[in-house]
Amino acid sequence: LCCVVRQISAQPPDMWKAVVTAAVAFTLLLCRSNTLDNGLARTPPMGWLAWERFRCNVDCVDDPYNCISERLFMQMADRLAEDGWKELGYEYINIDDCWMSMDRDEEGKLYANKTRFPNGIKHLADYVHSKGLKLGIYLDFGTHTCGGYPGSIKYLQKDAETIADWGVDMLKMDGCYANVSDMSWGYPDMEMYMNKTGRPILFSCSWPAYAGGIKVNYTDIAEHCNMWRNYGDIQDSWDSVTNIIDWYGNNQKILVPAAGPGHWNDPDMLIVGDYSLSYEESKAQMAMWAILAAPLFMSNDLRSISEEARSILMNKDVIKINQDSLGMPGYRMIKEHGIEVWTRIIENKEFPSYAVAFLNRRDDGMPYKYSLTLDKLGFTYAMGYEVAEIFTGQHYGHYDFHRVLTLHINPSGVVMIYAYPSE
Repeated sequence: LCCVVRQISAQPPDMWKAVVTAAVAFTLLLCRSNTLDNGLARTPPMGWLAWERFRCNVDCVDDPYNCISERLFMQMADRLAEDGWKELGYEYINIDDCWMSMDRDEEGKLYANKTRFPNGIKHLADYVHSKGLKLGIYLDFGTHTCGGYPGSIKYLQKDAETIADWGVDMLKMDGCYANVSDMSWGYPDMEMYMNKTGRPILFSCSWPAYAGGIKVNYTDIAEHCNMWRNYGDIQDSWDSVTNIIDWYGNNQKILVPAAGPGHWNDPDMLIVGDYSLSYEESKAQMAMWAILAAPLFMSNDLRSISEEARSILMNKDVIKINQDSLGMPGYRMIKEHGIEVWTRIIENKEFPSYAVAFLNRRDDGMPYKYSLTLDKLGFTYAMGYEVAEIFTGQHYGHYDFHRVLTLHINPSGVVMIYAYPSE
């Protein structure tokens, strides 16, 4: 279409000149704003991301085991490939900030720190690909990254071409040291330049987070980003997890319609397997991220993760809910007595099944007894549902709208059920 309009406008009759010129200008604007067409992230992406656990640790002299380096990412790739994670869908190994040199080369290209990444990013990408995995990398739209490394604002096309040449499969683009008003053109431009390389690169944007999270046009963002951060960074604490859950619940009328196949809200990393969360809190984060249809990016040490944490992150039934092909995020349906009930439609929009998370926000020292009938959750099939618990596999039986479902929910914990229509 763009080429046709350019040809028509080459020598228009004088009487139509003004009209055609205006039409061409409008059409070229549409051509520039090409929508995301990489075909990626039809379900929420899954993988491992360095930031929350390893931060910007560049001290490879005193802490070589944990510093941001080629060695760290190769070891994590080994674990994803060899320990059963890849088969469950965890396929991305993602570098975050602090991988670069502090300057660009003579051609203006980014390059990795030569001490910590002696073989360069192309070599690392080849290694990750040899394991059947994909490599993600980090850039910043502003003048500098959050850690003070070179930013991309004057180099968007060059940086897009560089990471494509390296064989990168995913880009997380942060927004430090940038004007929020520039992001409405900057992130779409980066998406356009990546598409032009011909390499499919999943695009994770931080644009909404810097613009206040809900004061953005998500329809526009979804045309350019496969996923987006819209709240602050997660920290290694239960308070941080619950703050994110609260924010998503309080803004769900805006956030839920924005997400779907190819474009997802990102509440940030899974911290299951790190230092702070209890077993119950870890189950709760995993369950809630599944209900939210969130990308599942672990940030932990896969070389030493506990069996308890591994069992949560590898729960096939929770992952199946997260990866449901309808791609419809859940809603907070009930908030009472310190209990929140979140419901997600799965499997079939016309005749749906449901995943439901009963989240205990109370801090008393015993499980809380909570009862309700399924019609309170918006269920619609009058003949009833078969109900089972996800983590334990316990089958509760058949429930119509008259039979009361009673659950016991541990403090800071979750009961997650699967309910499917049944006579």
